[in-house]
Amino acid sequence: MTSTLLPFDQAEYDRRLLMTRMAMALAGLDALFVSDPANMQWLTGYDAWTFNHHQGVIILQDADPMWWGRRQDTQEAMHTVWMPEGCVISYESDLVNSMDRHPIEDLARHISGLGVQNLGIEMDSQHFSAKGFSVLLQVLPDVGFADATGMVNLQRAIKSAPEIAFMRNAAAISDKVMDGVIKHADVGMAKNELVALAYRDAIQGIDDARGDYPAIPPMLSSGSNTNASLLTWSDQKLVAGEEMTFSFSGCYRRYHAPLCRTIFLGEVPDEIRRAEAVLIKSLDAGIIAATSGRKVSDVARALAGPLGHGPDRGVGYGGLIGVAYPPSVEDDVISVNADSEAVLEPNMTFHVSPSLNVLGATIKIGQSIRITDDGAAEIFGGLSQLITTK
Repeated sequence: MTSTLLPFDQAEYDRRLLMTRMAMALAGLDALFVSDPANMQWLTGYDAWTFNHHQGVIILQDADPMWWGRRQDTQEAMHTVWMPEGCVISYESDLVNSMDRHPIEDLARHISGLGVQNLGIEMDSQHFSAKGFSVLLQVLPDVGFADATGMVNLQRAIKSAPEIAFMRNAAAISDKVMDGVIKHADVGMAKNELVALAYRDAIQGIDDARGDYPAIPPMLSSGSNTNASLLTWSDQKLVAGEEMTFSFSGCYRRYHAPLCRTIFLGEVPDEIRRAEAVLIKSLDAGIIAATSGRKVSDVARALAGPLGHGPDRGVGYGGLIGVAYPPSVEDDVISVNADSEAVLEPNMTFHVSPSLNVLGATIKIGQSIRITDDGAAEIFGGLSQLITTK
């Protein structure tokens, strides 16, 4: 059966499969095992909270992809992938957490039956283990293996028109969440209460675009805790005279558009306002530099340049965005840093987020952007006041 939950039409999946097969051919691969959940979803539509177990998709040059995972997860596969039921294969539950056998033994059996000679594997995927690879080496001694980390990720880098539409929905959800946080944040309010409101807005979504669970939780820190930007939240009360940074990403059909703002609880000191001007200059410079044909390193240097003249030197950073699953919203295959030689192409999408340390705390802003055919990048969502006074 064909899933009724697919977010895209068959032509879109055919396009993605063709691109991936072309990359495989260039690498001399006749098969590819994909374990990254975002890559699995992008290629097949598979979408379920099962990525804490061994699972993946086998891509061949001349046959439909095959989803492989636990037997109890096959219903999730048949409800979400575009392939026919015969392309959903599984291993028995007694292999899960077995001390004597390993699920990859079953995967090796299937691969052996396909006559694969050269198999690509996402070696650096968080969802493929060293133990699993050792099993493949042992069971498939005649198969050649190659590291295919990033192969599918790079195909995902340039978004199609339907994907861009999904990301604009995600950005609208991000805006709704941020507007709610700015509206409700107040002195004496517990951080967990504010995050609860944010989650409500995120899942409700906007108009006909319902929200999904995001790949990252809300990051809410205040005062000196803002120097630890990956703190989530606590029951600590918001305090007058402190800045609060809130980072979040709306999510629509697994597509993300992160957003970050700083909220100051009280009258904003002059030093903070000066820092805000520097951050705005940094973000503007990064967006102007983010044009098709330039290198990602050009964007990183544009972001970092103004920060060197602020109250304290900060760091401009960011990464490729799109489809994502926990624990990260950014794809490390292309990071916004001064060493990146990647060339910007139309419909690549990034999150850029400069920051500065001032008065013992860190203030930051973050925006999601799209590389356009000509001119400066498109800003996803609204560009509201970057440092808001409460």
